[in-house]
Amino acid sequence: MEGALTLSWRDMGRTAGILCAASLVGLLFYKAGITEANIVTVYLLAVLCTALATDGRVYGISAAVASVLVFNYLFTVPRFTLKFNDVSRYSVTFLVMFIAACITSTLTMRVKTQARQAARKAHRSEVLLETSQALQRAEGEQQIFTAAAEHLSRLLRAGVSLYPVRDGALQPPLVCDAQGTEAAPCTTERELRAARTVLRCGGQAGARTAACPDAECLYLAVGASVPPLAVAGVALRKGHIPDDFDRNLMAALLNECALALEKERIAREKSDAELQAQQEQLRANLLRTISHDLRTPLTSISGNAGVLMENSSVLDEAKKQRLYADIYDDSMWLVQLVENLLSITRMENGQVNLRIQPELIQDIFDDVLAHLDHDAARHTIVTNVADDLLMADMDAQLIEQVLVNLMENAVIHGGTSRIDVTLSQQGGDAVFTVADNGRGIPLHLLNKLFDGAARSDRSSDGKRSMGIGLSVCRTVVLAHGGTIRGENKKDGGACFTVTLPMKGDDDED
Repeated sequence: MEGALTLSWRDMGRTAGILCAASLVGLLFYKAGITEANIVTVYLLAVLCTALATDGRVYGISAAVASVLVFNYLFTVPRFTLKFNDVSRYSVTFLVMFIAACITSTLTMRVKTQARQAARKAHRSEVLLETSQALQRAEGEQQIFTAAAEHLSRLLRAGVSLYPVRDGALQPPLVCDAQGTEAAPCTTERELRAARTVLRCGGQAGARTAACPDAECLYLAVGASVPPLAVAGVALRKGHIPDDFDRNLMAALLNECALALEKERIAREKSDAELQAQQEQLRANLLRTISHDLRTPLTSISGNAGVLMENSSVLDEAKKQRLYADIYDDSMWLVQLVENLLSITRMENGQVNLRIQPELIQDIFDDVLAHLDHDAARHTIVTNVADDLLMADMDAQLIEQVLVNLMENAVIHGGTSRIDVTLSQQGGDAVFTVADNGRGIPLHLLNKLFDGAARSDRSSDGKRSMGIGLSVCRTVVLAHGGTIRGENKKDGGACFTVTLPMKGDDDED
């Protein structure tokens, strides 16, 4: 029955052609006086060639039978009949010829089958190795699913639909046809029912299985868990039944995909854990900084208030005004600290929408000078703007806060008498620099200026740290797509540089 299923006009024509060629050669040998034994080998060679040139054992057996009959018809006496005079002699010849032809055909077909299977295994092993390498190189679930779908389609020479599973539900499938290009997914209710069966129970369902056999595709689980990590649907070719080798290779490829997805999940969880640990460490450092920064001015405020309440009658007016000024300065610094903390929290939580629009740089500097506290205002502040009409895209309020923080830090921590604020244009970026001629940044703080934990023991009044304000500056600048850095100048003092893109993302051509 198997041989009948493999019959084709092409192979039958090849068989007939090879037998005709062998008969012509045999007739030439016969006329040349060559013995019948040599002619028999010609027909054995014809059977061998038939087995090599055709698919299916039936052609080799047919060639063996036909060779005996044609040899009897053309070369035995009486010629051109199927009768023969020497029964004992030719019976043995025909039997040996037939058995030799059958053995030759069988061995040839077996070698062909083994060679075909070896080539098939080599091809699939190569695809499986390439799949493993592609999955190892893939970054993120989307790339893993894409690589798995493309290689599974190439391996099976069939269309593949790969359904990711998230929160216990099937997601829209990634579909590849036999060439690896996108094709329309099969989304009929019958196919989805088979995919959902695999989602609920794992294993496999669909065509050629006991579960949902009416489906056109074969559905397999990616991963051993229930629900699986994904569901793969394979559109089987018409009349094709996957054998054990096919199923084992599909399982191996999907296991590679599952391992890659698990590896990606573990790496993501590890990254999240590390990020959370860093955030917790930053939060702890921030709380320590805040605790110290709040305690000192609050102690000063309460102490000055106590002096005023207890000794108000004996204090002269000048002394009272100094105490009032100290209370006011400390309270305003606390307000600024709270505003900075709120700015950091809102921007890191995505609750602040940047209002970026073109701003005149000179106007920004004028507003900054107007907002500086009286301590900074008493210092010499020199601004240098290369072009009074230079425009840049920014959220003016936030950038002003950055410059105010940087200039107040120079006053508080630098012990400086002069602050130079400069704007220059470098390519498509606006570059702000705030430099002082003070004592510079302590070396042990250079690598952690902007992490919210940097503390300076050089503040002019001994009350304030520099960490919170610089954290705000970094958060604002990064939100604008810029950079910020701090360094010591060679001739003394500190210099902070802020770089902002001149053209914002919200600009329209």
